[in-house]
Amino acid sequence: MDDDSAEIELLEQNLNKTHQISQRMTSILTNFDTRLVKLEKSILPLYNSTQKLKQRAHNIDRALLKIDEVASSQDGIAVEEGLILRGPQLGQLDAYIDILERLNAAIAFKSSDADSRDMARLFETGAKKLSQLYTKLVAEGSSGSPPVSGLAFMLTEFPPSLMSSLTPLVTFLRTLPLPSTHPSHPAASAILNTLKDAQRGYADMRGNWSRKALEMHSRRVVDRAETLDGVAAGKEFSVWIDSLLKVTETEYILFAELAPLSSNTLIASTYDTLLTPLLTLFTDTLSSLTSLIKRSLHKYTFHALSAFSALSMSQSRWESVLARRGREGNELRDGLNAIRGVCLRSFPELLADLKLAAVGKGGNDLSVSLADITISTVQYLNRIPDVQDAVGSALSALGDGNWRMGDGKQVGKTAKSNSVDVNEKVLIQHFVYDVMNTLIGSLTTLSRTQRRPPFGSVFLLNNISHLVSHLVLRPTNPNTPSLLSKPTTDFLTSSWRTAKAGYFDANFSPLMQALADDTRDKTSGSGWKAATKEKFTRFYDLLEEVGERHRMAKVLDEDPEERSAVGEEVVKLVVPSLQRFMQKQKEREFSKNPQKYIKLSPEEVESRIRNFYN
Repeated sequence: MDDDSAEIELLEQNLNKTHQISQRMTSILTNFDTRLVKLEKSILPLYNSTQKLKQRAHNIDRALLKIDEVASSQDGIAVEEGLILRGPQLGQLDAYIDILERLNAAIAFKSSDADSRDMARLFETGAKKLSQLYTKLVAEGSSGSPPVSGLAFMLTEFPPSLMSSLTPLVTFLRTLPLPSTHPSHPAASAILNTLKDAQRGYADMRGNWSRKALEMHSRRVVDRAETLDGVAAGKEFSVWIDSLLKVTETEYILFAELAPLSSNTLIASTYDTLLTPLLTLFTDTLSSLTSLIKRSLHKYTFHALSAFSALSMSQSRWESVLARRGREGNELRDGLNAIRGVCLRSFPELLADLKLAAVGKGGNDLSVSLADITISTVQYLNRIPDVQDAVGSALSALGDGNWRMGDGKQVGKTAKSNSVDVNEKVLIQHFVYDVMNTLIGSLTTLSRTQRRPPFGSVFLLNNISHLVSHLVLRPTNPNTPSLLSKPTTDFLTSSWRTAKAGYFDANFSPLMQALADDTRDKTSGSGWKAATKEKFTRFYDLLEEVGERHRMAKVLDEDPEERSAVGEEVVKLVVPSLQRFMQKQKEREFSKNPQKYIKLSPEEVESRIRNFYN
């Protein structure tokens, strides 16, 4: 028992010692943990600073590596210098561009000014070599003779094979250092001058090429103008202007794509250089046409009007082209003003020519054919609808009635409107009225100058019938009647009736007078019989004379329907009078042998008269 107690006591003592040791260890660990926390707080700023130093060290290592790469590339510049001086080779453009890009990068890292200047000169040489290649490719696309497709103009596309070579070249040229983008680059100014020269050369070559493409068609327009109808010639001129504008627009798009210097100012000034040959060609072509027209304005009136119409229609497109050039000059406007002046002269000169035609003799006294002024005037009026806009605009500029050259006559307006189109149409109607009035006045004067009035009456009838037929009833241009106002048509109708009455009077009044009663018919004895016999004799002699005259002078030869109608009127005029006269004299028994004096029966006279108009 005592032994157990002793062991227990011993154990308790050991346990107490162990507890004390644990207490001491716990205290030591707690103190150690506190010190670790303090140590961590002291080391953390140092750790952070060390990380930043490591990052900087890494960046420095990378920069040194890059510098080493650039420095090592300089060792090969001496070798690449020969490649640069030789210039870009076919199929090796990308390699040449890579060399220049490395050289340009080396210039930025060179600390020595002497080295930078040497490399800048080499880089400038490379840029010039590329500019020369650019000029060479453009020259290839602008050389030779433009293709010809018959008489029509064919717009030629820039060769696609050359475009595939030019596109990457132009892309690189646009990245070259210039004073505006790299003011400190030693080669920037020289490169700018080089690119300006290349761009100017492009404009010269493409401008001359475009002129060459259009020049043959320009000569054709001028040469054919002498033989073509005025309206047709004007249409050809209009097509040529359209082709010229298409060329200028196409060239602008191409130039904007291929210009090494793409600033708006430089493109505008260089495009002006490109257009100069084309504008010179336009001016020369218009001058040639104007000279031709002025040589004989009467003959080439519609050339002038058609040219005026063509220029007017192209004015808005032309101005859009000029807007890209950045200059105030407008060659089309100048040409339009010049040709307008010629058109304004044509109207009073036409009336003057019609008046002049009545001066002196009308030609052959036996001629009843259409007068030249009649044919030309009908042709003139039937062509007006084809250039009506030009005629209306020119007459509006001239002023209502001013085409009469100050003779003081005025034509009352048939319509009033605020519409420019309607007003111009009214002006045309006024002008047409004056043309008809002057023409018919001259025709009437010509008919009276013939020494044999019957032939003069047929001449007037034929000419006025032609006017009515080809302007009112059966015009060659369906729009011509719209140009004839009511006063004009009334005047034509009245002139036709007057001419027909004059024809009847000059040719058939003597026949009717031969059958007329006179005082001798009322006398007794044989006097009235002799007078009756004389009347019959004179009637048939005059009938024979009228027949001979109509065989020589065809009445209304170009209008069978109207000729037959006139014949019918003559029959109704002559035959009933003959029948009455014949019946009256037979009842009075003017002769024992009436058939001796009555050579033809009324039926035979009617047949004879109808034959006049077959």
